[in-house]
Amino acid sequence: MNSKYIIILIVVLTATFGACTPDEVDVVIIPARDRGEQQIIDNDSLLDYLQSHYYNKSFFSDPNANYSKDDIIISDSPTDGEGNPNELLMNDVVMYTATYQSQDYEYYVLDLNPALFEGDGGPKPNFTDDISISYTGSVQDGDVFDSTVNPTTLDLIGVIPGWRDVMQDFKTAESGPIINEDGTFSYDNYGLGVMFLPSGLAYYNTPPYTIPAYSNLIFKFELYASEPNDHDNDGVYTHLEDLDFNENITDDDTDGDEVPNYIDPDDDGDGVLTKYEDLDNDGDPTNDDSDMDGIPNYLDEDSTESNQIDS
Repeated sequence: MNSKYIIILIVVLTATFGACTPDEVDVVIIPARDRGEQQIIDNDSLLDYLQSHYYNKSFFSDPNANYSKDDIIISDSPTDGEGNPNELLMNDVVMYTATYQSQDYEYYVLDLNPALFEGDGGPKPNFTDDISISYTGSVQDGDVFDSTVNPTTLDLIGVIPGWRDVMQDFKTAESGPIINEDGTFSYDNYGLGVMFLPSGLAYYNTPPYTIPAYSNLIFKFELYASEPNDHDNDGVYTHLEDLDFNENITDDDTDGDEVPNYIDPDDDGDGVLTKYEDLDNDGDPTNDDSDMDGIPNYLDEDSTESNQIDS
């Protein structure tokens, strides 16, 4: 065959196959519903679930044991496989309220290590911390959409809203990590529980493709540790950049430059980086107030002292 025709044939075939994209998936945007109306639907669904499902409470009888999230069995049966009584979830969960995007929500939490509230355990996370956690997430029909095999580290500003509310009410482990003989890590006396979240505190109308829109979510979890974040490395922990204490770090912008303080290295816009306004070099710029006006230097554009030595 003439080489010219071979080249033409190759070009035609390339164009033909390049135009065929059978694996393309149309992206469907689910319209957002009214949050107030959806919360009523979600809460009714959660209450129905909690009033018709049980957990194996009798299994968690040893206050000194380190139980696992995998030990938690939720079913619609009042007894377990060995004839032991299960407990109705509604009898043991605690209802909490939270506000997100101007909507009030109810969510429910089952605490399976209540001894931690009596003084044991490590500190509770701040709402912007990194946490070390193991979890299993499912929808109400029991389908699991995500699960960790080993402890994973998550930044709480990057998770769904309900997690930030729940994690602040659980203590971290009393000790650990402990290196086991097989190279794995373990913790002692950690937070263990289950959260039941309405879709408004989860993914709402924009979930990952494995989760239907407007799904209530259930997470079993083990909370091991937390570490405060400083997202802009300015010496001020991110949770302290929430100046109005509304747990929304995006609306705190001291210098009005449209860059929230938690990612702004110069919070007051005075030309001196926040970390350099730590005049006593104690690693905390929040307690330095040169003119004694009650406003720390790093938030006071009139105070431009620096801990840097001029060269």
